[in-house]
Amino acid sequence: MYKKILVPLDGSGFAECSLEHVKAVTSGSSASKIILFSVVEPLSTETVYALTIAGDDLLRKAEMDNQTEARNYIGKVKNKLAKSGLKVETVVVDGRAAEEILDYAKNNKVDLIVMSTHGKSGISRWFFGSVAQKVLQHSPIPILLIAPSGCRAGT
Repeated sequence: MYKKILVPLDGSGFAECSLEHVKAVTSGSSASKIILFSVVEPLSTETVYALTIAGDDLLRKAEMDNQTEARNYIGKVKNKLAKSGLKVETVVVDGRAAEEILDYAKNNKVDLIVMSTHGKSGISRWFFGSVAQKVLQHSPIPILLIAPSGCRAGT
């Protein structure tokens, strides 16, 4: 039923909580591909301004460093999952997380999105927004959301 599973990761421990659930889903399905997906968000306006004043090279370096950090992180996660015998690909893109997740899933015929929530509520959720909430509201593709309480000890 689920052949392509998209797993958005943001580098946080909460995001990685979804990985145990991905393993469980793939063990009971004919999933042929797991796509670990990371979005490098644009630098804040304040950061861009400060780096531009400090020198154009610093802005380019900061952007390249963010890309490199995301690729290194997602590569490590891929290696861990591959040791479990899973077929894993990685994708790192620039943009806004929710929009990029939705676009990738649609354009690449993903069958399931598995992602963790960060458990924010109240004013912090209102202020920062919720990527998981946006994806849930706008995705025509099934989504498995893992709440922080769904994390198992040691993961």
